[in-house]
Amino acid sequence: MPWQDEDEKESIARAIERRRSRGEALEPVVPETKGSKLAQQFWGIAWQHHLETYADYHSRLPKSRTMLRQGKVMDLMIAEGEITSVVAGTALHDVIVKIAPLDPESWLELREACKGRVGSLLDLLSGSLGDEVMKIVTSPEHCLFPDRRDIRILCDCTDESDLCPHGAATLYAAGLRFDASPELFFKLRAVNAAELVDEASRSLEAPATNEGSALIAPDDLSAVFGIEFSEPGQPS
Repeated sequence: MPWQDEDEKESIARAIERRRSRGEALEPVVPETKGSKLAQQFWGIAWQHHLETYADYHSRLPKSRTMLRQGKVMDLMIAEGEITSVVAGTALHDVIVKIAPLDPESWLELREACKGRVGSLLDLLSGSLGDEVMKIVTSPEHCLFPDRRDIRILCDCTDESDLCPHGAATLYAAGLRFDASPELFFKLRAVNAAELVDEASRSLEAPATNEGSALIAPDDLSAVFGIEFSEPGQPS
């Protein structure tokens, strides 16, 4: 049986049209490139790889990646401690992902570990960092990326598991937002990225965007995480 039959597709199309007529944009979030790669920049790649380290997520992630590539994740918004979206499954589903903020003690420890190692906010947000700093910020011990227990999915679908496919697709889509606006990752974790920058090098420069950002290849991230892994969407 196909995942969506023609009647379901038509029903979803009508639902999208109704919501757009009420003023909702319902803009889809889609990867910029085709194929197995989703995120392209350091923070997006690291976020999506981190999701794949959760053992209980493995069975749900393949379908969620397909949904994301098909443009079924829409109106993704990231705020402090929260990601929201509308996802087209067999119907339109409103998704809220609650992310616990990074606790102050862990943030203080991370700042101490990075002290004097991050030259500028631009370097931090673009991922243009030395190997040692990249290992620090991606290390589970420093908790910059949320633990599985820090994530709570709220979806109006009938799936009773902790992670429905709509929630998983929303989490993956957040990585694409971090590609375009890496400062949103720190906003989600309720911390000020500038506090990781060397005091002597702080400036009032604007937050980095995709333009001019350094692309971190999967081979480079293998060294950062200390393991061999394939591109997002392929078995590790």
